[in-house]
Amino acid sequence: MTTSSPGGRLDGLPAETTSFVGRRQEVAEVRSLLSASRAVTLTGVGGVGKTRLALRVGREVRRAFRDGVWLVELAALETPGLLARVVAEALRLHEAGGTPPLRQLAEYLRDRQCLIILDNCEQLAAECAELAEALLRAAPGLRILATSRHVLGFPGECAVPVLPLPAPGGAEDAAEGAGEGAGEGFDEADAVRLFAERARSVVPGFAVTDANREVVAAVIARLDGLPLGIELAAARLRALSPRQLLDRLDGGLRVLDSRAAGVAPRHRTLRNLIEWSHALCSEEERLLWHRASVFAGSLDLQAAESVCCGTVIGREDVLDLVIGLVDKSVLIREDHADGVRYRMLETLRQYGLERLRERGEEPELRERHRGYYRELAARFRAGAFGPDQVAWSARLQREHANLRAALHGCFAVPGGAADGLSMATDLLYHWITGYYPGEGREWLRRGLAAGGVPERVRGRALWAAAWLALIQADVPGAAALLGRCRAVGERLGEVSLCAYADLFTGMIAMWEGRPDEAAACYERARQGHRRAGDATGLALSLVRLTLAWSFLGRAREAVEAAEECLRVCEEHEEGWHRAYAETALGVELWRQGELGRAGELGRRGLDFTRRLGDRPGVGLTVELLAWTAASAGRFRRAARLLGVLDGVWSAVGAPLSGFGHLAGYHEGCERVTREALGEAGFLAERRRGARLPYGEALAYALEEPQGEPQGEERSAACASPLTRRELEIARLVARGLTNKEIAASLVIAQRTAEGHVERILTKLGFVSRAQIAGWVGERGRTGE
Repeated sequence: MTTSSPGGRLDGLPAETTSFVGRRQEVAEVRSLLSASRAVTLTGVGGVGKTRLALRVGREVRRAFRDGVWLVELAALETPGLLARVVAEALRLHEAGGTPPLRQLAEYLRDRQCLIILDNCEQLAAECAELAEALLRAAPGLRILATSRHVLGFPGECAVPVLPLPAPGGAEDAAEGAGEGAGEGFDEADAVRLFAERARSVVPGFAVTDANREVVAAVIARLDGLPLGIELAAARLRALSPRQLLDRLDGGLRVLDSRAAGVAPRHRTLRNLIEWSHALCSEEERLLWHRASVFAGSLDLQAAESVCCGTVIGREDVLDLVIGLVDKSVLIREDHADGVRYRMLETLRQYGLERLRERGEEPELRERHRGYYRELAARFRAGAFGPDQVAWSARLQREHANLRAALHGCFAVPGGAADGLSMATDLLYHWITGYYPGEGREWLRRGLAAGGVPERVRGRALWAAAWLALIQADVPGAAALLGRCRAVGERLGEVSLCAYADLFTGMIAMWEGRPDEAAACYERARQGHRRAGDATGLALSLVRLTLAWSFLGRAREAVEAAEECLRVCEEHEEGWHRAYAETALGVELWRQGELGRAGELGRRGLDFTRRLGDRPGVGLTVELLAWTAASAGRFRRAARLLGVLDGVWSAVGAPLSGFGHLAGYHEGCERVTREALGEAGFLAERRRGARLPYGEALAYALEEPQGEPQGEERSAACASPLTRRELEIARLVARGLTNKEIAASLVIAQRTAEGHVERILTKLGFVSRAQIAGWVGERGRTGE
């Protein structure tokens, strides 16, 4: 999970879940090499600590890279052709239509100064080498730090072997039990410090003493100083003493196929230790380990309960088994704003998959995994137009590796194309509001090219693919897809399919400079979605109709369409389409000279699209704020906002993505601002805006006080599960207002206010309004 917002100077590194111990010399060496060489690859056996070392180096060199340090995790990537897309996603780039991902990456990185960490490259060594060479050639400010079990083999690569931690007191002394005190400085040896710190996490107060020093030295020696081995062994102290631990290691555990010719001793050592960890698990824990290995990236408890239960394991047993695997360091706990997730080290996951295959259960578990994520995608689609969009969006971002694995599985099994196409279509808003429009198009293309897909599924996928094509500025591709969609809709008599075809055909007409025709298409779409009872389609049509009427100078119709859209959104407590409707209304009010109201609507829209992570929506709202600033004579602010937009639209890959007819307003804003400030002044302010870190840039656009946490950071700081509207209503409850009074205050229906209060009670685990009031008061006392 990234720890800060995208764009500008970024932080694409995950939070550390355990402390980093030692490796000072290696960290210094890699830092030095990165200053002299543009590509460094850390090589070594599994479990030696390559990833941890790379992440530590990345954190220490952050300040040297103006445009951020980014981690690209490749362990779960099964499709080599997606490599460039995965890197683009890690950098939070929307794919530009018609531009290959590798070329877009090269163009985006050309003038940027950043470090990309490619982790676990061994299974894609040739592809990683080709990508690294191409990017380094195109972007002189780029550095690449890779981890792999072997060198990648491209020009300019500097390979650094990562060795196990040295045995304390010298290898010979350690092997003999370390003698008296295991040598000077024993307690400060990296391997000993790592063992002691991990031991203290399971046995508080554990320390290396004269009584156990000899045993600890022998344990580390038996493990060849492998960090993963040391961590797994230290976790055993929950149930064993150090002497018992050593006796188990000395007892010689069964090593399945690890004695095969050509297997290095350290590989055998690690395999031996993993087998021992496996042997110490109960039968049910081992089975859960095997079954959980089908997950890519991470999983939550609900997913584990749904996929991993069955024979031997009941759903009610999963929680205790997960706790057991966390205690044994097989699963790593990760805390997120909306709950706990679990991650398995890739070495342990691969071992679990081997055992799952031996049991013959892999096909069944893969099908359960696909089924779970197909259902999750369907639930996301059903809840996409409602109050939980931000939570859903964050959840699917964390599940992206599993969603990709499920889609890959659907298209890999005979007869699975229909499920794959339906799932890819259900994920439409994930593709749009995330960073995956190109990947979404590719999954839809595969499904549409397959046979045996029901016509209704195909029709829905056609307009979804057309929308993604328009976002990527592929107008001809979108037009062809919409022609096919309309044909399916007319053949089936499906009003909804024809309405979506009208909606996106209107977008093409607007794009091509035919606003009257576009307005007529949007009006047909509005009527069709009303008849079909499709609130999502109705809201989309009304947003576009607002912009079309505004562009045509029909102010009254534009305002009416926007207000209708806002009513629809309010009825469903919907935020994303509401933000676009507010921005569209703001454009019209700006045209009428109502700059104050237009700016307020733009800031409200930006606040939501920022929280959702919708970068095209962010760009549209910042455009409106730049135009209002210029119209109000705030030219320095307008110039800085234009600089902010340079970075936003560069990341999106298409300026004013999907709203190209507004380009004239952008050009007019730029022209008057340049004239007011003069060329030198304009360029200086624009550069200041372009250099702002993304979070600071959006805070500036919103005119927020500097230093206030933004987006996810603000949510984490406040530790609140409530949405912005729910917080507002919670404060009114704390003031003693009834539901009827709250409804009147916020100009919403009373039943809407009642629904908000019920959700607040549920989310906070309360049963009374008095508890809400106490919670609000406590937040106020702690400054939240």
